Amino acid sequence: MDTDDTTRVWLVERTYSDDELNLIILVYATTDGRHYHRRERALPSFTGPARETKAGLSVTADELGTVDDHSTRERYAAEATRVAEEHDPADAI
Repeated sequence: MDTDDTTRVWLVERTYSDDELNLIILVYATTDGRHYHRRERALPSFTGPARETKAGLSVTADELGTVDDHSTRERYAAEATRVAEEHDPADAI
């Protein structure tokens, strides 16, 4: 749910870094694919229910980036829409 202060984004991508930092990169996007939000987590922090990856988040405008690439925007839009239709924001996926 969007409010005046936040925008709903949905999980569209989960990747693992190839470097020595052992990071998991989570990318969330709006259902139109125009904006994204990126989070990085250390692999060891993924243990326990407190660190579940949620299907959706509400983020502020200053936490959003713009997706400039047309094909990426389309891919993000399709995946964000699919996740939004199949999950509640609080679902762990």
